[in-house]
Amino acid sequence: MKITHLTSAHPRYDTRIFLKECTSLAKIDNYEVSLIVADNKGDEVKHNIHIYDVGKLHGRINRMFKTTKNVLQKAIELDSDIYHLHDPELMPVGIKLKKMGKKVIFDAHEDVPKQLMSKPYLNQFLLKILAKSFAIYEKHTTQKFDYIVSATPIIRDKFAAYNPKSVDIKNYPMLDELATVEIPWQDKKDAVCYVGGITESRGIKEIVKSLQYLDTVKLNLAGNFIEKKVEAEVKSYDTWNKVTEYGFVDREKISEILTESKVGLVTLHPLISYQEALPIKMFEYMATGLPVVASNFPMWKEIVEGNKCGICVDPLDPKEIAEAINYIISNPKEAEQMGENGRKSVLEKYNWGIEEKKLFKVYEELEK
Repeated sequence: MKITHLTSAHPRYDTRIFLKECTSLAKIDNYEVSLIVADNKGDEVKHNIHIYDVGKLHGRINRMFKTTKNVLQKAIELDSDIYHLHDPELMPVGIKLKKMGKKVIFDAHEDVPKQLMSKPYLNQFLLKILAKSFAIYEKHTTQKFDYIVSATPIIRDKFAAYNPKSVDIKNYPMLDELATVEIPWQDKKDAVCYVGGITESRGIKEIVKSLQYLDTVKLNLAGNFIEKKVEAEVKSYDTWNKVTEYGFVDREKISEILTESKVGLVTLHPLISYQEALPIKMFEYMATGLPVVASNFPMWKEIVEGNKCGICVDPLDPKEIAEAINYIISNPKEAEQMGENGRKSVLEKYNWGIEEKKLFKVYEELEK
């Protein structure tokens, strides 16, 4: 069976698309897996997946119209049995493929209407109109697809209201992805870490400010600043001298940073798009045996406090963040147990091996 995944916006080695979904499907003997991307890096074969590049065009308008047209042309050329779409702008491509008698899966990485409404710096009246219009179009379009795959249960439930063939396949970590050399708890440094893209809404200001309430604690920061003004402001804080900035690093270095730290931070701001998300970094911290300090969103509290693997806080309160960090570092036995609880919960239920089986089931159904 020929399977093609399509993206006009994501990088070719995207964790969800390439490393998890495509790589898992390529393990099945009778599946021939391809991936269409748009990045100007050329065609290649990797992990037994054929990657086809349709070229990158600058500008959102070009991407939404010209790039999607190029993606469609390549998809038709490949003449696959199942097409798996990963971007909202590819919905029209999916409809055209359906008219050609192909089976189409739409992968909803996020709730787009809610994500639009979580942009406070844009005109709210126009955003409401745009979000409502997109929601109508999304409903009309996706109910025609053969399957909807969603990154979270909340997004799944939204689509299930008008397409019963909906399933959540969550971005849980691969168990072998973060293999680490164990360091005894007493030998770890008094350090916390944040790994991922760095923005104001992901809590970087409050994290760095929290260090003023912590005497000996350092922050290991791995990732790129996305907003230059925010970067300049944060680096002007008195507490910046307590930060070790690594920038963008590979998986091996991330593993080293997590292993040496005592707390993993995921204190994202209370935006709708974050409150209903399942951040991969939270589960990566847990998989490495790190206690977590996370935002006090209901779904996150159920995971973190329900599994006794960390503390949930008000992400907008630097002092509360500091108090949680201080509690974990000051109580090593309890902290070590939190780490073990997190690791155990990932091994038992929050891992890609479980989600992979759900992905296989979707494709088995569509084979019939």
